[in-house]
Amino acid sequence: MNISEVFIRRPIATALMTAGLFAFGAVCFTLLPVAALPNVEFPTISVTARLPGATPTVMASTVATPLEDQLTAIPGLASMTSTSGLGSTSITLQFDLSTSLTRDAGYVEQAIEAASGLLPKNMPTPPTYRVANPADTPVIIYAIHSDAYPIQELDQYANILLAQSLSRVNGVGQVIIAGQAQPAVQVQLNPNALAAKGLGFAQISAALTSESVLQPTGNLEGRHLEFPLDVNQQLTNAEEFRKVIVAYSNGAPVKLGDIATVVDGPQNPRTGAWFGTKRSEVLLVFKAPGANTLDVVDRIQAMMPQLEKAIPHSVHMNLVSDRSLSIRASVSDVEFTLLLAMALVVMVIFLFLRKFWATVIPSITLPVVIVATFAGMYLLSYSIDNLSLMALTIAIGFLVDDAIVMIENIVRHIEAGKPPLQAALDGAGEIGFTILSITLSLAAVFIPVLFMSGVVGLLFHEFGAVTILAIFLSGFVSLTLTPMMCAQFLTRENREGQGRFNRWLERGFDRMRDMYDRGLVWALRHEFLMLLVTIALIAGTVFLYVAVPKGFLPPQDTGLIMVSAQAREDIAFDSMAKNENEIAAIILKDPAVSGVVGFTGATAGAAENVARLFIQLKPFQERPPVQEVIARLRPELTKVVGVKIFTQAVPDIRIGARLEQAEYQYTLTDTNTDELDHFAPILLKKLKGMKILSDVASDQMINSPHIVVNVDRDRASSLNVPIENIDAALQESFGQAQIANIYMPTQQAYLILEVQPKFQIGPLSLSSTYVTNATGGQVPLASVAHETVKVEPLSVNHQGVFPSVTLSFNLAPGASLSQAVNAITAAKASLDAPPTLLGQFEGTAQAFQASLVTMPLLVMAAIAVIYIIMGMLYESFIHPITILSALPAAGVGALLILIATRTDLTLIALIGVLLLIGIVKKNAIMMIDFALVAEREEKM
Repeated sequence: MNISEVFIRRPIATALMTAGLFAFGAVCFTLLPVAALPNVEFPTISVTARLPGATPTVMASTVATPLEDQLTAIPGLASMTSTSGLGSTSITLQFDLSTSLTRDAGYVEQAIEAASGLLPKNMPTPPTYRVANPADTPVIIYAIHSDAYPIQELDQYANILLAQSLSRVNGVGQVIIAGQAQPAVQVQLNPNALAAKGLGFAQISAALTSESVLQPTGNLEGRHLEFPLDVNQQLTNAEEFRKVIVAYSNGAPVKLGDIATVVDGPQNPRTGAWFGTKRSEVLLVFKAPGANTLDVVDRIQAMMPQLEKAIPHSVHMNLVSDRSLSIRASVSDVEFTLLLAMALVVMVIFLFLRKFWATVIPSITLPVVIVATFAGMYLLSYSIDNLSLMALTIAIGFLVDDAIVMIENIVRHIEAGKPPLQAALDGAGEIGFTILSITLSLAAVFIPVLFMSGVVGLLFHEFGAVTILAIFLSGFVSLTLTPMMCAQFLTRENREGQGRFNRWLERGFDRMRDMYDRGLVWALRHEFLMLLVTIALIAGTVFLYVAVPKGFLPPQDTGLIMVSAQAREDIAFDSMAKNENEIAAIILKDPAVSGVVGFTGATAGAAENVARLFIQLKPFQERPPVQEVIARLRPELTKVVGVKIFTQAVPDIRIGARLEQAEYQYTLTDTNTDELDHFAPILLKKLKGMKILSDVASDQMINSPHIVVNVDRDRASSLNVPIENIDAALQESFGQAQIANIYMPTQQAYLILEVQPKFQIGPLSLSSTYVTNATGGQVPLASVAHETVKVEPLSVNHQGVFPSVTLSFNLAPGASLSQAVNAITAAKASLDAPPTLLGQFEGTAQAFQASLVTMPLLVMAAIAVIYIIMGMLYESFIHPITILSALPAAGVGALLILIATRTDLTLIALIGVLLLIGIVKKNAIMMIDFALVAEREEKM
């Protein structure tokens, strides 16, 4: 049966069908979203809880643990990590890829409600949750700063106007305000003045709370008119609070200003953000899971001009980072590569065929197939991204081959003297089965990609589907449009009188053919030797696969660098802020940097000795590659004294839920915290000694000096001082107690109670602290307690429900991820640790380990599928083996090239291997088809 006959005999119908297919694909191309990569995000939910003043250990035991006990029972939960710091706990939940975020969010809400009875009763707000991954990087960053407004007044524009407006944009998952300074009235009491007047913190707190009420007061209603009642009951600023009479001492009124310094300021003075070295609030905008980055950024930028009009001229808003720029640039580069590949293919066709219409026909069919593929991508809800465009780029070699095979066979009949129509019918009839075989077997190569699981499967599913779609469309066009055009346009050409260039090419091709002929004859005469060579190549392929360095994904240059700065665990906020400013000043001197924002304190993480900075580089054409910029910055940043600095290029894909100092993580867990604290530093030291690793760091912070107030319970009882009064006095003195809310038209402020800064400097400050006894008298804290210094954690981390320590690392230049994984695994085994100490890779390193199992299985699955399909098509057990016999030589060649060029066998390189399998198999199919025809029809 001649599949192509009906299309050859009806050229107008074939042309119109092709034009319609091309037009539909062209329209779909304009509708396809653009992204860097397919969506590979795990369903992730973050749970946060606050208890101001609580130590990390208290947060872990009283907040994190009750929540984790309930959350761990949620079905479909893939991983759970938590970090507890001073006054805060953050729990990150990652679910299986098959789950529904709506369902997961419902389970999380139920778990929080179930744990509420076990949580501390004095938490200012219940735990909250949000669909967001803290390890993501922002898609766009804005910095808000002003020389005219204090930072807490700037918050009404950054928070109320900008952040809340951006949060409502479709596709925005979360807007974090780094360095947010929510307004507050800070009441800083003088404990000596209080004691002199016989007053305690509890009295002042109660008095201020009663003065800060905002209660409904009703209304008056007559026969004809109604009058709502208002009372000037709400105090809103420091000036009004200073005049409040809080008590009477010896019959005289005591105003708040007499015993305290009252100022308008930020709610939390121990957090800050900077644009360069200017104090600011930084808006970090994250996209929602599954949202398209370019669409989100376009929507944000479309609304920004209107928002800017609502901001005073003295408030400045700077765009610091825009991830869409690098995505558009990378996609544009791949699109150019696609067009260049098409042009090169056409040029090679012309070089070998040297016939006008024989070159024009595949030059037409090639864009038809590419554009028609866009229609299929639209129907499958795919996007224009680096992987889908890469699929089309590498498929060009497949797509044009079908047309060339068809054209060559028809030309052979024309040169034998047949008219074009008959030549097209005969040639298409002969070659139709071959093209069908090539199409099905090529698709078979990529079928296993569709069934890959996990992150790797999610990442490459779109790639495999687009490749298979393009291959099927190529086969369809080669069986319809190509033979029709050959029948209409090809003619027999006279080769006499051809130019010197053509004669030179012919002689070159003849010499190449003669050389191949001699090699082929020699190989056919030494069958046993060639069999041994094939066996040796199979063994060589296995050996080289084991030996070749392996990686996950090649390094990426998105133009964004993240810097983590870690200082000693007892550093004060002001000192850490100074370090951050010094780091930013050094970075801004680099000519490749276009902007930098940094933040420290509560926004940077649970540990207050950490600062984070985002560096936006200039466009790629104006700077060197990102790794060169990092290498140039590192020696300069080491000049900052007392800070360990870690740098990493931000990739398009970040797998995992932890935001660590380096790209790869290895996590230790143990039921025994003492064992974990003992062995984690030993393993850290081993890793730092490995030359293949760089930027080795640990999130273990267990050497933070804490002051322990040891209460003499007998003495306290004799003075009638309850223990809870001691806790309350300490909380109100040093815990930034939020005793009341101040309601404003657009936001609410807080009334903060603490002692004056000079009484918070160090341990000696406790000697000025007084405690209220049961009769209302003031008792010096020193009379019922003494202080000792104890080393405790600055942050407490959990993996699941177990204490954990995560070691992060980058790769040294020239090192591969497989070498690092093997070395770290061996180092862990050498610890001679108890079996309760478990270690596992997390994030990208964990996905890489899974890919090590997937890679060989994927290749073997592709080979198995090819064998089955070829056996069915040829009705033979032997012919598929003949087709596959060329693969070992190709495998050895591919692996040798990787080793010679010092390129890791990554997932992208694996795509090259699959491509190679397709090319080798396609050539073998054509060889076998011609041999079978010669044997069957020419009795050779």
